[in-house]
Amino acid sequence: MTRKIGLLGGTFDPIHYGHLALAEDVRAALGLDQLVFIPAAQQPFKRSQRVTPALQRLEMLQLACAENPHFAISTIELDRAGVSYTAVTLEALHRQQLGELFFLVGADTLMDMPRWYLAGQIAQYATVVGVQRPGVVLDSTRLLAQLPSLAGRLQVYPGPDMHVSSTELRERVAAGRSIRYFTPDAVVEYIQMQGLYR
Repeated sequence: MTRKIGLLGGTFDPIHYGHLALAEDVRAALGLDQLVFIPAAQQPFKRSQRVTPALQRLEMLQLACAENPHFAISTIELDRAGVSYTAVTLEALHRQQLGELFFLVGADTLMDMPRWYLAGQIAQYATVVGVQRPGVVLDSTRLLAQLPSLAGRLQVYPGPDMHVSSTELRERVAAGRSIRYFTPDAVVEYIQMQGLYR
């Protein structure tokens, strides 16, 4: 029987309970055998944004995922130099024959997909799972009109209603506020020990 593998990419700067809850919720709902987090080396739409070094983002991910046997991490984008393009990553993972691939993406980000590099090829490699987010309307009709290749390869899932973002966590740390219960304690301790976001 073919394994079903979920893929969740992002900067994860830092990883938080919103990411983790979404990943586990969708994994369980779709009956995925594994959920793989893929930290980006350099996102094409965030080139001007200051990002925590890859090793530290990876170490926070490892701490956050350690207790869930269904979670794994791929360093495919960190190992490849340059900008991280979803289509290139999915093609490479598809070639590895890991199983049937499901690419998870937030509704807000999904509506930008027509602007992505080689966006029309993404559905060749994975089923796209658009995860609804609070306050964001996913217009699948408009999206399919712009990206017809997604027809039959797009699923929409109502994600957990959690209002937390990496930006908020960074701002809280910078302001000297607590981020406990926003992210696992091991990640909180790591951020403190490394002096991140100050």
